[in-house]
Amino acid sequence: MKKVTILGSTSTVGVNTLDVIASNHEHYEVFALTANTNVDLLEQQCRTFKPKFAVLRDEASAGQLRDRLADLSTEVLGGRKGLCDVAGHGDADMVMASIVGAAGLEPTLAAVRVGKRILLANKESLVMSGSLFMSEVQQSGAELLPIDSEHNAIYQCLANGAKGHAEGVKRLILTGSGGPLLRAELDMKTVTPDEACAHPNWKMGRKISVDSATMMNKGLELLEASFLFSVSPQLIDIMIHPESIVHSMVEYLDGSVVAQLGNPDMRTPIAHGLAWPKRIPSAVDSLDLTVMPALHFEQPDYEQFPCLRLARDVSEAPQSMSIALNAANEIAVAHFLDELIGFMDIPVIISSVLEQTNSVEAPTIEAVIELDRTARELALNEIKKIYG
Repeated sequence: MKKVTILGSTSTVGVNTLDVIASNHEHYEVFALTANTNVDLLEQQCRTFKPKFAVLRDEASAGQLRDRLADLSTEVLGGRKGLCDVAGHGDADMVMASIVGAAGLEPTLAAVRVGKRILLANKESLVMSGSLFMSEVQQSGAELLPIDSEHNAIYQCLANGAKGHAEGVKRLILTGSGGPLLRAELDMKTVTPDEACAHPNWKMGRKISVDSATMMNKGLELLEASFLFSVSPQLIDIMIHPESIVHSMVEYLDGSVVAQLGNPDMRTPIAHGLAWPKRIPSAVDSLDLTVMPALHFEQPDYEQFPCLRLARDVSEAPQSMSIALNAANEIAVAHFLDELIGFMDIPVIISSVLEQTNSVEAPTIEAVIELDRTARELALNEIKKIYG
């Protein structure tokens, strides 16, 4: 019986992780669940799975949950410290890191530092801290398994990330659907949050859905893959694949191309990470090759997707640029979802923040956090310039 902590249990990945665990309850039990402010859903999850700990980063929300769960033995903690404490708790066997955005960096690192199996669904941790994060993994002996469908696919295509996996590899190929606006006959300046979030294939949170619409998600995945698989960004290609059946590919020097296929459902990579190196049922429907649509692939248009171009531009720059890219994107997307800026303002704000960011390395996590804070301030200032 393996004990699992889920950082971000109310996120889409968190909910799907609990679904896989419920389908395999004889092998896994929930040790801790965490969320930001979603008291209602976290209460439901606690009553179903009865974890030892529940954490809400928002202290006031934690107080509400504590009152509601007074009849359970679950200990409710609050704040950043509570989050990091349960992430690094010695009794859990593995940690699903599914907090969206920069907020996931510190608790994920807390889990890494005690040598856990880390199921990494928080791409921002590597985008922000890169080599520092991977150094912590190496020093602690933590087991890092990627859960994003694209990186999980590459991991499987590289013989489950075996050492020396880069030998004979010509390139990694990240696939992406192109999002809901790929063929849309819309004025991009008038795109609404609901239109940007109407993903044709995947069920995702709204922030990640907007990243799919701008293809910033592929840019962040490019940066993450470079660190995960120790390859130059120049050896990572991105292809638009509207059907979302081929989740990524690896091309080898001998001409072989190995691909991982499956229905677009996050429970597949989650089940892979939970059970690795074994396999367990994920409750995902089998892929019927006789009825699935034809598969199409095309190169992305960097003019149509300027966020993807910006990510490619910073992919070999010092760490401060990736930190600024991610921070500015988070601020811009949040303001777009609140209908305070337009869809096409997102790349403009990111570009402006990058222009104002000094190109430097971040030698410590404290430096990473400070660079992130500065970039967020710059992004907010740019929004004020545009909208007053």
